[in-house]
Amino acid sequence: MNNASDEDPWERLRATGRFGCAPWAVPYGLILAGVAINLLVPQGTTVSATYAAAPLAAAALWTVRGTLAVSAVAVAVMSLNAFWWDRLSTNEALVRLATVVFVSLLSLGVNSALRHSVIRLSSARQIAEAAQIAVLPTPPGRIGHLSVAVRYEAAYTGARIGGDLYAVQRTPYGIRMLVGDVRGKGLSAVDAVTVVLGAFREAAEREADLAEVAAWIENALHREAEQRARTDEETEEFVTAVLAEVPAGEPGLLRIVNRGHPPPLLFPADGAVRLLEPEAYALPLGLTSLEGERRAGETVVAFPPAATLVLYTDGVTEARDSAGVFYDPVARLRGRVFTEPAALLDTLLEDVEAHTDGRTVDDMALLAVTRDRDRPRAGSPALPG
Repeated sequence: MNNASDEDPWERLRATGRFGCAPWAVPYGLILAGVAINLLVPQGTTVSATYAAAPLAAAALWTVRGTLAVSAVAVAVMSLNAFWWDRLSTNEALVRLATVVFVSLLSLGVNSALRHSVIRLSSARQIAEAAQIAVLPTPPGRIGHLSVAVRYEAAYTGARIGGDLYAVQRTPYGIRMLVGDVRGKGLSAVDAVTVVLGAFREAAEREADLAEVAAWIENALHREAEQRARTDEETEEFVTAVLAEVPAGEPGLLRIVNRGHPPPLLFPADGAVRLLEPEAYALPLGLTSLEGERRAGETVVAFPPAATLVLYTDGVTEARDSAGVFYDPVARLRGRVFTEPAALLDTLLEDVEAHTDGRTVDDMALLAVTRDRDRPRAGSPALPG
């Protein structure tokens, strides 16, 4: 049984309408335009350029069979034009017809080359996506008293590999979360993502202080940079990140450490939206020296029942519309009530796409957690409503 990975990527491109119009329209439109032009010009004058252009257009938009069909139609119409309608001299007619035939054969070669290029690109993207999924596994939908949802949206279809990251982990100190953005793209960014996530998972289990978890990650980045320097591999990587914690035994609190990252959003159950800005921003991870001050202060805020915390990367807030206006999640989502984190993230991403008219230029990683509603104690009277 065929699965999605067995699907022909060339067919998938055509089926999704990536070319902006019906694939058959352009090649046959060129042939019809050629017929119309030759009906308008004086008899004895033949315009063959559109007949030659039709197979080339088909090579970019059609499969091999489609390109062959368009080529056959173009050659047939050119033959009728030259020998029956305009009655050109034999030599001129043969030259024009040979030109269309030659371009048709060339189009078949171009189509084959494009097809193999798309297949190779599709394979590379599948490998990159597999690597990204391995590095960023989807967390469980529930951790303790929190419902969890994540989303990763690449700026370009199929190009999922990048430097955005997220993690959520239950530890002896509470449920801890991380969202970050590595400077750069490609495999070097994935290497840095691996270092950051590995350090976070280890430090989250060991360190009681959330700021020390951030310092642990920074030490890991410095060690990685030193290792690369010893191998003469240049690196200037740094990571903006925000860490959050719901302390064990204190579900109504949030502790947040921000290292040069967009501030989280808090969505209470009443539809308000709050931007959790720190008192002072600290430098991104990897930009402070080992001897320097790395400790960033914690911001402590209330985490009411049924509220949702959203951590995200700057692909959200740096998304612009056609007038260059940045996306403002607070203004656009204020007054909307969400009961599930997945629904909130889906709405947020749809709203960003609407704001940019689908022209996002940066990846977006999002992590949302919703606190359960408090249950009334046994024997206590039910609250009104």
